[in-house]
Amino acid sequence: MIPPQEASARRREIEDKLKQEEETLSFIRDSLEKSDQLTKNMVSILSSFESRLMKLENSIIPVHKQTENLQRLQENVEKTLSCLDHVISYYHVASDTEKIIREGPTGRLEEYLGSMAKIQKAVEYFQDNSPDSPELNKVKLLFERGKESLESEFRSLMTRHSKVVSPVLILDLISGEDDLEVQEEVPLEHLPESVLQDVIRISRWLVEYGRNQDFMNVYYQIRSSQLDRSIKGLKEHFRKSSSSSGVPYSPAVPNKRKDTPTKKPVKRPGTIRKAQNLLKQYSQHGLDGKKGGSNLIPLEGRDDMLDVETDAYIHCVSAFVKLAQSEYQLLTDVIPEHHQKKTFDSLIQDALDGLMLEGENIVAAARKAIIRHDFSAVLTVFPILRHLKQTKPEFDQVLQGTAASTKNKLPSLITSMETVGAKALEDFADNIKNDPDKEYNMPKDGTVHELTSNAILFLQQLLDFQETAGAMLASQETSSSATSYSSEFSKRLLSTYICKVLGNLQLNLLSKSKVYEDPALSAIFLHNSYNYILKALEKSELIQLVAVTQKTAERSYREHIEQQIQTYQRSWLKVTDYIAEKNLPVFQPGVKLRDKERQVIKERFKGFNDGLEELCKIQKAWAIPDTEQRDKIRQAQKNIVKETYGAFLHRYGSVPFTKNPEKYIKYRVEQVGDMIDRLFDTSA
Repeated sequence: MIPPQEASARRREIEDKLKQEEETLSFIRDSLEKSDQLTKNMVSILSSFESRLMKLENSIIPVHKQTENLQRLQENVEKTLSCLDHVISYYHVASDTEKIIREGPTGRLEEYLGSMAKIQKAVEYFQDNSPDSPELNKVKLLFERGKESLESEFRSLMTRHSKVVSPVLILDLISGEDDLEVQEEVPLEHLPESVLQDVIRISRWLVEYGRNQDFMNVYYQIRSSQLDRSIKGLKEHFRKSSSSSGVPYSPAVPNKRKDTPTKKPVKRPGTIRKAQNLLKQYSQHGLDGKKGGSNLIPLEGRDDMLDVETDAYIHCVSAFVKLAQSEYQLLTDVIPEHHQKKTFDSLIQDALDGLMLEGENIVAAARKAIIRHDFSAVLTVFPILRHLKQTKPEFDQVLQGTAASTKNKLPSLITSMETVGAKALEDFADNIKNDPDKEYNMPKDGTVHELTSNAILFLQQLLDFQETAGAMLASQETSSSATSYSSEFSKRLLSTYICKVLGNLQLNLLSKSKVYEDPALSAIFLHNSYNYILKALEKSELIQLVAVTQKTAERSYREHIEQQIQTYQRSWLKVTDYIAEKNLPVFQPGVKLRDKERQVIKERFKGFNDGLEELCKIQKAWAIPDTEQRDKIRQAQKNIVKETYGAFLHRYGSVPFTKNPEKYIKYRVEQVGDMIDRLFDTSA
C-alpha cells in the first residue's frame, strides 16, 4: 500500500502536467483561430485582385487593338508613300540620266553602267505597268542610245589599245621554247589591264542586258587584223634584218639563238648554205676540180634569199601558234563561253589563210623549179615541211573546237608538200640518170663534172632532213605498211633512194666518160668522180645511210677507183713498151753491133723519148685535185717508168750504138722522175 505522502505528491505532479497540457491545448486553439482568420483575409484579398485584373483587362485589350490597327495603317501609308516615290522616280529616270548617256561612258564607265541599270529598270516597269505610257518610249530610246554608246566605246577601246606584237617580242616568245635553261615566260599584254577590265565589263553588259552579239564581230575583226599584222611584221623584220646583218635575232636573248635546226627548229635552217660550205671544204681539201664544181656556188646570193624566205616562213608558223594561243586566252575573258570557239575560228582565219597561201605558193614555186630542174630551190620545202610536222600537235591543240575546214588546212598543206617533195626526189633521180650534157660541158682536165657535185650536194642536204625525206618517199608508197611507216622504214626508203641516185650517177658518168677520145683521160675523169663521191660520202656521213641497204658500197667505190688507176697506167705502156726487155735486141758483150741492131736501139730511145715528152705534155694539163691520190698515182707511175728506163739505160747507155749519144740519151733516170712529178699540175 502506497504511503499517503507519496500518493499526494504523485497527484500534485499529475495535476501540474494536466494543467500544462491544458495551457498548450489552449495555445494551439488560439493559433488555429488566428490562422483561419488570416486565410480568410488572404482569400478576400486575392478575390479582390482578380476582380480588378479582369476589369483592367477588359479596359486595356480594346485600347491595344486600336493601337495595333493604327500602327498597321501607318505602315501601309508609309509603304504607299514609298511605292509612290519609287514609281515617281521612274518618271524622272530619263531626265536624270540623259546628260550622262549623252556624254558617253569614256572615263566614267562605272557611273555610266549605273545609269544604264536605272534606265533598264524603268523600261521594265513601264512595260509591265504602263505599256502605253509615253515615258516608255523615252526610256527605250535612251536605253538604245546608251547601248550604242557602249558598243562604240567597246570598239574604241579595242581599236585604240590593241597593238601589233613587235617582232622582237615574238622572237623572244618563240626562242623560249628552244632554250635549254629555264626561263620566265615572255609576257604578252595585248591590252592594258585597266582597259581589259573595262572591255570585259562592257561585253558582259552587252550580253546580259543589251542582248547584242555584234560586239563579238567587232572583237574578232580588230584582233584578227592585229594578229595578221603581227605575223606580217615578223616576216618583214626578217627581210630587213637579213639585208643588213643576215641573221635576225632578238636583242632580249642574244646568246640563245642557234644556227642549226633542233627538235623545234624555229632557228635558221641554212640548208643550201650548209651544203655549199661542205662543198667548199671539199674543194679546199682537194676533192673538187677547178672546173667541175657545183653550179650552185655562184648562186649563193639567190640561195641566201631562199634561206631568208624559208626562215621567215618557219618563224611565222611558230609565231602563229604562240600568238593564237595568247589570243584564245584573251578571248576567254571577253567573249561568252558558248561563242568562244566560233569567234576564235573567225579571228584566226586571215592569219591562217595567209600562212597556208604562202605555203601553197612555196609548193607552186617548187613545182616550177622541178620543171626547170632547179632542185636547189625545191629544197626549201624540206625544212618547212619538217617544221610543219613538228608543229602539228600544237596546231591541232590550238585549233581544237574550230570548224573542220579550219583544222584540215595544215594537213592539206603538209600533204601537198610531201607530194611535191616526193616528185622532186623522183625527178632528181631521173635527171641524174638522163642528163644529156655529154659534149659541151665536159671538163677538159678530167676533173669532177658539175652533175656529180650537184648530185652529192643534193644528197648531203638530205642528211638534215632524213625523216622528212623518208616520209616523202613513204607517202608515195601504195603498200599498207606505208600508211603507218616507222622511222626505220623511212630510213630504209631513203637509203634505197640515195643508192638509186648514186647508181644513176655512175651510169651517167660512164656514158659521159666515153666523150673523151683518150681512154687515159676518161679513166682520170672517172677516177676523180668516184674518188670525189667516196670522200664526200665519208665526210658527210652519207656512207652510213647508204650502208643501211648496201653494205659494200665503200668497198665497191674503192675497187672502181683502183680499176681506173690501172686503166690510166696502161696509157704508159706505149712508152715503156719501147724499152721493155721483151722488145730489145740480144747481142754479145764486146761484139760490134750490126747496123740493124744499132738502128733498133736508136728507135727504142727515140720512141721512149717521144712518148715520154708527149704524155708529159698532155697529162700535165690534166688534174687530180685530191693531193693524196695525185701523189699516189704519180709515185706508182714514176716507180714503174724509172725502173724500166733505169734497166734499159743501164744496159744500153754505154753501148756504142751512135756517134751522137746525147741525141738519143736525152734524160737521166732522175729527170724522168721529175717529169712525171709534174703531171696533173697545170702550174708546173
